[in-house]
Amino acid sequence: MKLDFSNKKVLIRVDFNVPLNDKFRITDDTRIRAALPTIRKILKGGGAVILMSHLGRPQKKRKADGSIDVKKFTLKHLVDHLSKKLKLEVKFCPETIGEKATAMASKLKKGQVLLLENTRFNAGESKGDEQLAKGMAALADLYVNDAFGTAHRAHASTTTVAKFFKPEHKSFGLLMAKEIKNASKLLNDPPRPLTAIIGGAKVSDKILLLEKLLDFANQIIIGGGMAYTFILAKGGKPGNSLVEEDRVALAAKLLDKAKKNKVKIFLPKDSIIADAFDANANTDTAYSMRIRKGWMGLDVGPKAQEEFAQAIAKSGSILWNGPMGVFEMEPFSHGTKAIATAVAAATEAGAFSLVGGGDSVAAVNQMKLARKMSYVSTGGGAMLEFLEGKVLTGVAALSE
Repeated sequence: MKLDFSNKKVLIRVDFNVPLNDKFRITDDTRIRAALPTIRKILKGGGAVILMSHLGRPQKKRKADGSIDVKKFTLKHLVDHLSKKLKLEVKFCPETIGEKATAMASKLKKGQVLLLENTRFNAGESKGDEQLAKGMAALADLYVNDAFGTAHRAHASTTTVAKFFKPEHKSFGLLMAKEIKNASKLLNDPPRPLTAIIGGAKVSDKILLLEKLLDFANQIIIGGGMAYTFILAKGGKPGNSLVEEDRVALAAKLLDKAKKNKVKIFLPKDSIIADAFDANANTDTAYSMRIRKGWMGLDVGPKAQEEFAQAIAKSGSILWNGPMGVFEMEPFSHGTKAIATAVAAATEAGAFSLVGGGDSVAAVNQMKLARKMSYVSTGGGAMLEFLEGKVLTGVAALSE
């Protein structure tokens, strides 16, 4: 950020889409803490800060009468916590643009912070509406995008708003710079061998990433529900495990490409199986290639955990995206926890590790291992698209 913030009002797009409990208290403030260095730098530079963010999907989760559930999705829930973190009073505006927002922004003095209401309360936000973005831009002198988690969305507050600032009046924040720097290290100059650990439910969600990884990874560990589509493609019998029948041929092609490119693929040798998709179901351990009918694989088994850990230990760099099992159910969380422990140990031994994706990040946070990773990304979808080689619209807009 090479901008002069002195006596300037700075509009910062942050990602404060944090989880809240039923009492609207923050249960994980990782994203808020990640944005603090940028906010503090601007305040220290003599600027006034205007923050905007989304929280949840209020447009898609309207109340029965069609109205937005303001009580559930308002950013007002974050004010006290943010004030404590910054050690100053954060002002709150109950709208994103409009008369109140204009009045509060105009009265803002250097060293002060104003948080605007949820950008997604405005229907035009997700459509990249120009009038909405113009209203946002009118509130400030400078624009800083520090919301890597939404950098792949062409929304009004992430992309369109940047059009209303000259190139010398806009920049990405410190968090965005760190995200891009760490992801670029894996893409451009990773210490070898590079191991990618890819999990999650469906192959279809990770097709582009897997294809890209086959061009530059040395070995790929595949876990989660998506592993059983590959197991079926290899002629295995995955029982009632989650399988995408329409992706079996594609999985076979990916396995062939891996062989051609000399990329080693690890699939779980064994699985923790259950007779129902339920935390209280009966469980057993079985070879993944031979899961009996009526039973489904819901986590990688002990043999798989051991083999995966050995592969991770030999890595020079590691990318981890996605859980190894149904992580939210305790009986099927052990595979993901084993991976977290193995990645932390490899990092301590000198490997570079990048963790991205909701459940992967949740696992390292729950186990208090986040600080033992080289970098934990705040953006799951954005990180995926960046690693897939796509241009992130929120990043591109800052150089136009």
